[in-house]
Amino acid sequence: MSEPAYELGVVCEARSDRDTACALADRVLVEAIDWLDDALLDTQRRWRGLTPGEPFLRWASVKAEATRVGLRGVLGHFDNKPGGPDALMARRALLLFVDAEPKPQAVMLIRDSDADEERRSGLEQARDDKPWPFEVVIGVAEPKRECWVLVGYDAKDSEADVLRQEEQRLSFHPVREAHRLTAREHGAKNDAKKALDALTSGRLEREEECLRSTSLDVLRARGERVGLTRFLSEVRERLVPVVRGG
Repeated sequence: MSEPAYELGVVCEARSDRDTACALADRVLVEAIDWLDDALLDTQRRWRGLTPGEPFLRWASVKAEATRVGLRGVLGHFDNKPGGPDALMARRALLLFVDAEPKPQAVMLIRDSDADEERRSGLEQARDDKPWPFEVVIGVAEPKRECWVLVGYDAKDSEADVLRQEEQRLSFHPVREAHRLTAREHGAKNDAKKALDALTSGRLEREEECLRSTSLDVLRARGERVGLTRFLSEVRERLVPVVRGG
């Protein structure tokens, strides 16, 4: 089997973050490039970590990986200003990809905001730090990855009661107002994972259906307050031209 045309790096915290972001990005690529379809995706792009054999680069591993390869003297100021949350870590991650072999044509930085409004600004500081030799796409889930899945949830007939129960439990609609699921403690009342598990009965295939079957137009309309609309726009503006070849 021949190598894919484009190497696309991913930095995120967990496999679920990687799978969610890459599934959505793939859908935008297929939507925007007239000659591309699902059957051709694997011939055109490979989502990867620092090496093609790794599915992603974990945020928690960036500092140790930088130390391992001898990446030193990476400072935390950007344009003479202190870096925001994750700015230094994102700079290290991008520098690691600069030296990767083969070098990717694009890198996605995927992060939960955890209700920290400055987190995206920090990632943007790293992206704007220098003219990187690849495109950089930023995706910040507000406040959690699960909220991106929730805005794609449409209750089936058998799920109507469960959705109604979750709305009553939360005192707000978990799909239309997913941005309000701000708990940082797992299992808390407004924990996004708890709400998603209730609506999908903890089934991964139901979660995937929310990402793959709900139209992109609906995801864009519902995803404004959870950072999804902005991510889909970044993919279209920054990644599509790479894979299209222009």
